[in-house]
Amino acid sequence: MNAAFLIFGVIVLFIAAYVLYGGYLAKKWGVDASRRTPANELKDGIDYFPAKPPVLLGHHFASIAGAGPIVGPIVAVAFGWLPVFLWIIIGNIFFGAVHDFGSLYASIRHKGKTIGEVINKNIGSLGKKLFNIFVWLALVLVLAVFMIVIAKTFVAVPSAATASILFIVLAVAFGFVLNRSSVNFAVATIVGVALLALCVVIGMKYPLQLSQTTWIYILMAYMFVASVTPVWILLQPRDYLNSFLLYAVLLGAVLGIMISQPEINISAFTGFKTHLGYLFPVLFVVVACGAISGFHSIVASGTTAKQLNKETDAKLIGYGGMLIEGVLAVVALITAAVLAKEGLSELLKDGGPVKVFSTGVGNFMTSLGIPLEVGMSFTALAVSAFAMTTLDTATRLGRLVFQELFEPQGNKDNNSTKSSAIASNIYVATTVTVIAGAGLTLSGHWSAIWPIFGSVNQLLAALTLLAVSVWLASTGRDNKATKIPMVFVFIVTFIALIQLIINNFSAGNILLGVLGCLLLLLAFVLIYQAYKAM
Repeated sequence: MNAAFLIFGVIVLFIAAYVLYGGYLAKKWGVDASRRTPANELKDGIDYFPAKPPVLLGHHFASIAGAGPIVGPIVAVAFGWLPVFLWIIIGNIFFGAVHDFGSLYASIRHKGKTIGEVINKNIGSLGKKLFNIFVWLALVLVLAVFMIVIAKTFVAVPSAATASILFIVLAVAFGFVLNRSSVNFAVATIVGVALLALCVVIGMKYPLQLSQTTWIYILMAYMFVASVTPVWILLQPRDYLNSFLLYAVLLGAVLGIMISQPEINISAFTGFKTHLGYLFPVLFVVVACGAISGFHSIVASGTTAKQLNKETDAKLIGYGGMLIEGVLAVVALITAAVLAKEGLSELLKDGGPVKVFSTGVGNFMTSLGIPLEVGMSFTALAVSAFAMTTLDTATRLGRLVFQELFEPQGNKDNNSTKSSAIASNIYVATTVTVIAGAGLTLSGHWSAIWPIFGSVNQLLAALTLLAVSVWLASTGRDNKATKIPMVFVFIVTFIALIQLIINNFSAGNILLGVLGCLLLLLAFVLIYQAYKAM
């Protein structure tokens, strides 16, 4: 089987899906270009700030992409390339892209608030509190894991550390030029991308070597600053410029595959059961970001909705952004599928899925005349840069969710209102979020809790689809496009969580077993609340 046919077929299908199904959803849901968005209505220069579509797409794509769509398909290839390939296609078009588009649209119709507020308005305050607690804890897990991953990457690849720091300085300068000067947007972009490439070159020449613990403390300081800094200074420009790194990797990989036309060297289907477990539900939990991810809804309703200039941009950012990530997932799948079984196993042991991806993409780029080592190093740098993007976005999202959770209510007494005001303060919320994530990282316990996160992520996607479905129904809109995927993802998540609970209790891991039970309970309570609301 020629891998070029796979990548070409996916691109054609996704373009057709964007035009046809994405357009159908926009029309069916009543997306209105003339309606003022929260970014314009509530503009405050900190969180609410309208952005040009390419800039916002860069932020959104950089935040949701990360390492998720790379790791998932490479791990899931244990079932064979065909099941993973089919799920990426079906999952993106009818599940993930609908989930991302729907959560973004629902948020902008609720003043740019998170999905927790959508639940509050359409299901009830209890549902909102439970959902926000769940989301905040999930984000703390994200912070803990990404801090340790980035710190280890910086220690192993010091050039990535230098480049990442230079990216931040460049982003701040780019933000000021773009928003506080009359420089043409296209010209600023060209110069910014050129300087971005220079950062990569400098990083390779002058690697910065520090200990892992030192990097964790530096990352804590960076997370705090990134969370409270106005979006136009750091978040928007950094993510926009960083997106060109992944676009370059994606373009280089796709062109390399089309030119070299590598053959797939692993089985199309290896069996219903592998060392990962049974194909159902494991495949649908492991692939995660490559097909559908609950984390995307937090990004869409947490930061992206507050920067959307026009409602019609939601189709490009939400539906289109997920399809681009789907292409990245297929590229990741192909990097594993073209390797012989022995070569894949060796690379996975040596450096994990990111090593497989960077080696595969580096090999594809050799057909473009790019040396293997340069292609591999550039790909590894791009992945580490996006891990940083996910880290600072997750911190801001954790702060926003924490603030929403403790927003003062008018019917409280003076003492309660004062306490809520303190807890919802931007600096207090950020400090609590950063310390919680860093504390989990430094304690070492994060690794014991991490195995449950795949199921947590998909449960979050199901709960988001539930919230959007209830809102669409309550406003008289057709919700079949969100309701059908919701039911499937709930079934997958419930089965995966039950298996996880049984396995962990059997192994004597009470913590994970209890967490699994709490997540199931949370899901059932929210489903019951939604049933009553409908």
